[in-house]
Amino acid sequence: MEAKRLFRSKNDRVLGGVCGGLGKYFNIDPVLVRVLWAVSFFVGGVGFLAYIVAWIIIPEEPVA
Repeated sequence: MEAKRLFRSKNDRVLGGVCGGLGKYFNIDPVLVRVLWAVSFFVGGVGFLAYIVAWIIIPEEPVA
């Protein structure tokens, strides 16, 4: 069994593919991840910084 890895999505992306990749990794709808990220941006203000950090840290999905 292959280990599960987190990647930024190449296909399901709006900006950097972070939410699409997280949705695929946790097997949930990426729209839900995007909504939660937007809420964290407007409520605490850390959503933007967290997204930028995730965009830098999470590698892009390899070509299949």
